[in-house]
Amino acid sequence: MNIILLGAPGAGKGTQATKISERYHLPHISTGDIFRANIKNQTEIGMLAKSYIDKGELVPDEVTCAIVKDRLTWEDCKNGCLLDGFPRNTFQAEELDKFAKIDAVVNINIDFSLLMDRLCGRRVCKECGESFHVSTLNGATTCSRCGGELYQRKDDNPETVKSRLDVYDAQTAPLIDYYTKKGIILNFTGTEAPASVLFEEVAAVLDQKIR
Repeated sequence: MNIILLGAPGAGKGTQATKISERYHLPHISTGDIFRANIKNQTEIGMLAKSYIDKGELVPDEVTCAIVKDRLTWEDCKNGCLLDGFPRNTFQAEELDKFAKIDAVVNINIDFSLLMDRLCGRRVCKECGESFHVSTLNGATTCSRCGGELYQRKDDNPETVKSRLDVYDAQTAPLIDYYTKKGIILNFTGTEAPASVLFEEVAAVLDQKIR
């Protein structure tokens, strides 16, 4: 089964991706990870991607699609995969259709006001990477897990967060329409409830599709 995971920044995609990957034994594939792996191994396409990244430019759709297409030929993808962060637009979706059959698109909808609060209130540990929200810290400035210093990411400010959400909304709206027309999109609503509650809803629907 090939699954695409859609969700705005802060929607909890990372947690759901891990749970889906583990439950259905699917490799979790993100474009960021693929870029880093190819750049680290100095592959031809990795060096091409790096040439754009080093200039602060977006990697062209054609290059991104080529990297994903190559990744899907790996042995661990023979029974399917979970795509996270790809496709980002309809061009990429159309290209993906040429080399992979998508069975389901899990779309996590969540109110942007909730995401603004979640991201702007996020604090991250410099040592272990654990994330916290200011509402649960009671003024603490160190990580309860390892004692490391907590900090606010530069991109977790209201202006940048709003910009990221606006870009996501502009890019994703056409994708939702694209996959809705194909009849394979599965819409779920993210809330402040534990991530496990949302995953139970996702798994219940995916289990039905696998049968």
